[in-house]
Formats: sequence, structure tokens, C-alpha cells
Amino acid sequence: MSITLPAGMQITGEIKPGFERVLTPEALALVAKLSREFEPRRQELLAKRVERAKRLDAGERPDFLAETAHIRNGDWKIAPIPKALECRRVEITGPVDRKMVINALNSGADSYMTDLKTRTPRTGTTRSPASSICRTQSARPSRWNRTASPTS
Repeated sequence: MSITLPAGMQITGEIKPGFERVLTPEALALVAKLSREFEPRRQELLAKRVERAKRLDAGERPDFLAETAHIRNGDWKIAPIPKALECRRVEITGPVDRKMVINALNSGADSYMTDLKTRTPRTGTTRSPASSICRTQSARPSRWNRTASPTS
């Protein structure tokens, strides 16, 4: 299997069958573009994170920023909960393998949340969860297309 990479990009991990469904030329081009645009800032923030960890290790206590005190002390309220989210009686979280996704979609839950960046225990990769979603989506029954509506 061969995946064409944008200039300057390399994949150091094993590319398993099915990854080409997730690592499309468009997806890889987006990752390359984002990396080129944000890598300097990412490195800057990582360096600040190391500095902050050293200060905390030395005994500095975390606190809110002084320049945001006016926000905490202000008279404000959040917007009402959107109608589409009012009926969230069940939330399922868990590993992103095909069986879990199918069980979640069949559960009747009003929403399903998953963390695609969590490494899978079996493979230790982050590419496998996205591949599971693609495989599950391609096999889904038409009833999964419905929009959940609140019930009493």
C-alpha cells in the first residue's frame, strides 16, 4: 500500500491496511498546511509549558491571570442551552473501536462523544480510531441518519 505524502511530510509509524481511507491526499495536505502555519507557535507554547512546569515544581501556586479579573468579577451569564442539547440523558464515552461505536449508536443515547486522540490499547496509535469511525459509518443502518428529538 502506498500513500503519497505532501512535500516535507513523513510518517514514521506503520501504515496498516485501511489507513488510506483516513490518510487521504486532502487530509494529509490539511495536516501539512496546519503544521507549516502553526508549528512555530506550537514550539513556543511547548517551551512555555516546560518553563511553567519548572516554576510549579519549584513551589509556585497556580492562579488566575490578573488581567482577566474584570471577567470573573463582571455581571454576565451564559447563553441558554440549545434545544438540540436539552435532552442529553445518556452520554457514552469509551474506546474508539468498531464494536464500541456500533453499540453507542444503537444505544438510544441522545448523543455520542468519543475521543479520537486517545491512543487505542491494542495498537497504541491514534490513526486506528479514525479508521474505525470510517468503517462503522460505511456500514451504518439508515436509522442512524435520523435526527434525535427530545422525548418526555
